[in-house]
Amino acid sequence: MGWVIFAVAFWLFTWFLNAWIANGPQAGTRAAKLAVPVIFGVTVIVVWEALVRGLDVPGVILPPPSAIWVKLISATDILWEDFVQTFVKGALSGYIIGCGAAFVTAVLIDRSPFLQRGLLPVGNFVAALPIIGTAPILVMWFGFDWQSKSAVVVVMVFFPMLVNTVQGLADTTAMQRDLMHTYSASYTQALLKLRLPAAMPAIFNGLKIATTLALIGAIVAEFFGSPIKGMGFRISTEVGRLGLDMVWAEITVAALAGSAFYGIVAMIEKGVTFWHPSQRG
Repeated sequence: MGWVIFAVAFWLFTWFLNAWIANGPQAGTRAAKLAVPVIFGVTVIVVWEALVRGLDVPGVILPPPSAIWVKLISATDILWEDFVQTFVKGALSGYIIGCGAAFVTAVLIDRSPFLQRGLLPVGNFVAALPIIGTAPILVMWFGFDWQSKSAVVVVMVFFPMLVNTVQGLADTTAMQRDLMHTYSASYTQALLKLRLPAAMPAIFNGLKIATTLALIGAIVAEFFGSPIKGMGFRISTEVGRLGLDMVWAEITVAALAGSAFYGIVAMIEKGVTFWHPSQRG
């Protein structure tokens, strides 16, 4: 019972602390913007630990954060091997190939109204296909190693990136296009000087969406066949063995990798689209 009381008291304390930081005179500063999510994250971990201990929750249902941390430290070599297999080989390669192919296709569609009318509806149809239906097929086509996981990621990220890029390339006013025509600019010149810079916010929106889809696709694809390594393989195997501490350790690694990947893309976006209103303030 003491752990439960501690969890409630700690939650109330951090609630009022976050409210004071968010609404006090220091609100809006860089330190305050950083402190609020950090305090919230610490609160979740501490309350989780206290409630699991206080309510005697079995480890096979929900292990405490301390047990997950012990597994993270003791199984570093396995977690690293799974990270390389799933994220570096599967997710990252598929992300680069899929987003690159989508960008090139978007430029071709922008150049050709015929492709725009014919390809985009097909793309929307393919994007609506469930991953649990397409992943087993791609695994059978490309084998059980990381190549098939990369293929699944390509399918998942291609069309969100394509749609965002096509929309971004069209995000110019008639006056801006007429001005480029007045200067006798070619299509390539107008693309490089006007349309691509204007499309960058939409392009990076597609890139950020694809960061989460890439990791999800690679992990899910491993459920349908993989060598004896990888995040998806480890999660499915350890669930069958009731090794929930290892499952949560893999989930933690995946969450950290996905957040870091998204953050890197967002940092690049901030440097490229510093002029856009969304980057101000």
